[in-house]
Amino acid sequence: MALAPSIPEARRWLRQAESDLQAAHNDIRCCCPNWVLFKGHQALEKALVAAVLCRGEASEAPMGLVGLARWLEALEPTLGGLAEEVEWLCGCGLDGKATQYPSYHPFPITPKEAFHSVDEEEVLKRVQGVLGRLQDHVGRL
Repeated sequence: MALAPSIPEARRWLRQAESDLQAAHNDIRCCCPNWVLFKGHQALEKALVAAVLCRGEASEAPMGLVGLARWLEALEPTLGGLAEEVEWLCGCGLDGKATQYPSYHPFPITPKEAFHSVDEEEVLKRVQGVLGRLQDHVGRL
């Protein structure tokens, strides 16, 4: 059974995505790139969920950021390129687990140490771009 599309609920999720992204910006250059990436992941995930909520088909949506982006892109031609952008972001380390748990890295590396070469500002700029696209998409519905 599909849920009824909910624009107000989608907007609520987008507001939280904005808050998560702001929190990520607050951590730039604070020697904790894993937290920047984690908070960026949270913002991106919430923005994608918001777009799914607009469709009322949340129970049919796949899991994972790339899966959600591909699913949305297939249903909404105006979101072309979304999956490619999300794949790029995931390739930079946007991940809800690897940014937090040492078991996702070879011993003795911790998540804090694993992402030292990431360009935090570029990643968040691109998360902001995806968030903006999804905000525009929800705003048109």
